[in-house]
Amino acid sequence: MTSSTLDYLKNSFDALSQKIPDENVEFWFARDLMEPLGYARWENFQTAIQRAIDSCKSTGYSPDDHFRGVTKMVKLGSGAEREVEDFMLTRYACYLVAQNGDPRKEQIAFAQSYFATQTRKQELIEDRMRLQARLDARERLRESEKTLSQNIYERGVDDDGFARIRSKGDAALFGGNTTQAMKEKYGIVQTRPLADFLPTLTIAAKNLATEMTNHNVQQASMQGENAITGEHVQNNLSVRNMLAERGIQPEQLPAEEDIRKLERRVKSDEKRLQQQSGKLPKKE
Repeated sequence: MTSSTLDYLKNSFDALSQKIPDENVEFWFARDLMEPLGYARWENFQTAIQRAIDSCKSTGYSPDDHFRGVTKMVKLGSGAEREVEDFMLTRYACYLVAQNGDPRKEQIAFAQSYFATQTRKQELIEDRMRLQARLDARERLRESEKTLSQNIYERGVDDDGFARIRSKGDAALFGGNTTQAMKEKYGIVQTRPLADFLPTLTIAAKNLATEMTNHNVQQASMQGENAITGEHVQNNLSVRNMLAERGIQPEQLPAEEDIRKLERRVKSDEKRLQQQSGKLPKKE
């Protein structure tokens, strides 16, 4: 995301912020946020809001504190007015709406961090975006590896076979360094996944190779450990060669903070965000 795009989005969300008179509660109207968040239809945005309300309930917080259904009068092209449904959303509610959007959209990726950060300093928002990008990349890798495990189990490969396939793929991606060798290089204990300590770029590289393997295993109806191992090794080599063309060697990139610590930090930040967002006043 370019600096100009970040500036534009930040200024847009800043300008849409409102305050409840005599209350230290910041809020946004959902219809004002709909377009900046990349939604063209109110019906689709309502679905995202409902998911956010359900998410609020699941965490044990009262949706009434953060989501308020309201009606507004809007002008039509003819100059007449009509009543429309809307929502008042606290910062925490906006965060939940963004969390239930598509993080591949630039607007959603930005909003997740903008609303999560209790400051309007752009550098802190960008730091949070980088953290979120790494968490999202790790979750995508978990899902693609889970799919691969299921795919190859149906094709005669057990859990031990899956571990061997993944390890040989790692060796191909890391220039001959095995999974264990990379763990030793980074000082990772045996029981923890290597991917939890990799930088975002390397996690994304592993995910791309795994997705390619998933696709080709299904398309070619591959069977057995040997055939699938060869496919996975080749895909990791292809990804490694692509990175090498840009001067990147995955095994030379430094380790990053444990994903588990980041996940705990995000959970703690979410709790603090809910508390600091304040509550919408009770309906009269």
